[in-house]
Amino acid sequence: MSDLPNHMRARIFRQLNASHWPHGGLSPVNWAIVIFVVVSLVTVILETEPAIEQANRPWFRAMNLMILVAFTVEYLARVWTAKELTVYSEVGGRVRYMLTPMAIIDLLVVLPLWIVVATDAVGVSGEVIVVIRLFRVLQIVKLARIPGVVKALNGIGRAISYRKFELILTFILALAFMLLAATALYLVEKDVQPEEFGSIPRALWWGMATLTTVGYGDVVPITPLGRVFAGIFAISGVGLAAMPAGIMAAALSSIYHEEQKGR
Repeated sequence: MSDLPNHMRARIFRQLNASHWPHGGLSPVNWAIVIFVVVSLVTVILETEPAIEQANRPWFRAMNLMILVAFTVEYLARVWTAKELTVYSEVGGRVRYMLTPMAIIDLLVVLPLWIVVATDAVGVSGEVIVVIRLFRVLQIVKLARIPGVVKALNGIGRAISYRKFELILTFILALAFMLLAATALYLVEKDVQPEEFGSIPRALWWGMATLTTVGYGDVVPITPLGRVFAGIFAISGVGLAAMPAGIMAAALSSIYHEEQKGR
């Protein structure tokens, strides 16, 4: 009987941690967590639409309560089973686990849910409460525990590490490009559009929007020379913005071929 708590803790630990699940893929508990995360994110998104939130307020309250219970139990279970890992098996191990990044994120997911349920119960509202509610989007980070997601994130991390100097170079080039574009448009447009291009800092916002090719509403050059410069910078910005994507694609391709050779 004395071994029963330890046996139960080991079983729960394997259910919670995909890397220790012996059957491959996700355990039933992890599948349930993924479903709760998706449902919770959908709930957060829908609650920001006033018409939907007001028409379905009892349903949202029930969902928030159910999600709160699920994530609170998950957090407590992860803290309890942390001793199954050797690094947390000694005295104070659970406290050290609670200070790890993922454990802190789990706690930051649970706390806003408690506040949401409590404020719904007493009818408290306000901008601060709205911001706290939106902290629940951190729940998406919980999906990082899925093995496939972990592998993908590790691959991206390795790709960034392999090509960090090239990526830094493109970042510096982008900054230089934006400064050049802003300076040119400031010189050409400052007299005719002082509000939009009356200083280099003001023109820098236009330069950033041009580099990212998202446009900037009604702020456009109106002089012939300004339009020529803007066209040149816009076309050049497309190629410059594509450079990091090409660098990352090449790095990820190299990592993929390395893994294939290692099999």
